[in-house]
Amino acid sequence: MAGKIEIMETVLRDAHQCLVATRMRTEDMLPIGAALDDIGYWALETWGGATFDATLRFLKESPWERLRKLRAAMPKTRFQMLLRGQNVVGYHNYPDDVVQAFVTRASDNGIDVFRIFDAMNDVRNMKTAIEAGLKTGKLVEGTVCYTISPVHSADYFLSVAEKLADMGVQIICLKDMAGMLAPYAAYEIIKKIKSRIALPLHLHSHCTAGLAPMSYMMAIEAGVDILDTAIAPFSQGTSQPATEQLVAALKGTVHDTGLDLAKLGKIADYFYRVRRNYAEYESPVNNQVKTDVLTSQIPGGMLSNLVAQLRQQNAEDKLDAVLAEMPRVRQDLGYPPLVTPTSQIVGSQAALNVMTGKRYSVVAMETRNYVMGLYGEPPGPVSDEMKARVLGKKSPITCRPADLLKPGLDQARQDAASMAQSEEDVLTYALFPEIAKDYFLWRDSHQNTAKAVSYSQ
Repeated sequence: MAGKIEIMETVLRDAHQCLVATRMRTEDMLPIGAALDDIGYWALETWGGATFDATLRFLKESPWERLRKLRAAMPKTRFQMLLRGQNVVGYHNYPDDVVQAFVTRASDNGIDVFRIFDAMNDVRNMKTAIEAGLKTGKLVEGTVCYTISPVHSADYFLSVAEKLADMGVQIICLKDMAGMLAPYAAYEIIKKIKSRIALPLHLHSHCTAGLAPMSYMMAIEAGVDILDTAIAPFSQGTSQPATEQLVAALKGTVHDTGLDLAKLGKIADYFYRVRRNYAEYESPVNNQVKTDVLTSQIPGGMLSNLVAQLRQQNAEDKLDAVLAEMPRVRQDLGYPPLVTPTSQIVGSQAALNVMTGKRYSVVAMETRNYVMGLYGEPPGPVSDEMKARVLGKKSPITCRPADLLKPGLDQARQDAASMAQSEEDVLTYALFPEIAKDYFLWRDSHQNTAKAVSYSQ
């Protein structure tokens, strides 16, 4: 059994991604920075995942500037980011030079822990990012994505963890992105990994199905070292268990976190007020225990965004039909774990199947690329119907997908030369060209306006 349990706080990244569609602004994070920095968390999750895209696309903020501002406001506490392996913070594979440069710049701007995963658990897609992370001298978490299917077992998850340990990661993370990890499954998997791999184990889960608090307690009994939680106002639902809940449960035991409930209470008071600013992004599913996630397997961060997308198309009434279609599409695709980008691939194809009224009458390009093997090797076999419809007489690739990509950084630097103001801008353009263009144009116009106002004064 583990001793003291360390806590990583997710309120600045995954918690608001799950509950308010990734819309929290930097201006609502900075005032509470000093209080968060004073708690003594093992780490704060501040960056990565969907926040990079969302800050540019929806908030017209620079994700790099956010990271620098947060780092200045919280100099003492480790910062963790979620990195999608070869997908970086995007939705498809990027060339190795882009991955390497991004990791280096993220480290330089304040990231201390890189949680690196691949949606397919294909370690080939994590190799470049892991090596780049280790080269920075920062901590690298090799991540195993948890899911339930006929082809996934405790031994399967152990085998992925062993491959990651062999690649030199300092921490193993078990990532239960959809909140499906049941208490006794958590115990079995964590016990097995801890008995074979002499590395700290970090567990990430969500409360979507109501299982996470119980699974966390069983994980502690099995020897877990670090747990992800969210301050109460941004906890539960599709987010993580409440930080205060776990701190109180372990107080006075050998697993005592050492965190101060009174200090956490003051932070909670602040975030209760902040959450009211984002009421328009709330979803009814945030306040429900949804055991049907055990069937749909949709991760918390995607669920609120899927609701928002269907609402924009006046099709929110189709949510249940889309959720029912997702496991069928997932089976056809060989049971990939549902996490970005596979959750979006399966979710988008399920939505197309429902909206058109005929399965696969329209096949998304991302679905075609998945079947071709451009996202990695599926855990199970892709259905013959899907192969025939998508590939015809072609065969999927067998190499590492990124081996097919030419270096991309110099081209991005050339294409963005008239817009980029920094190397971080070049990387932003390399990852999201169209979104970056829109953001750069917006930024330039606002900078010119600010200058004009300054001159007039």
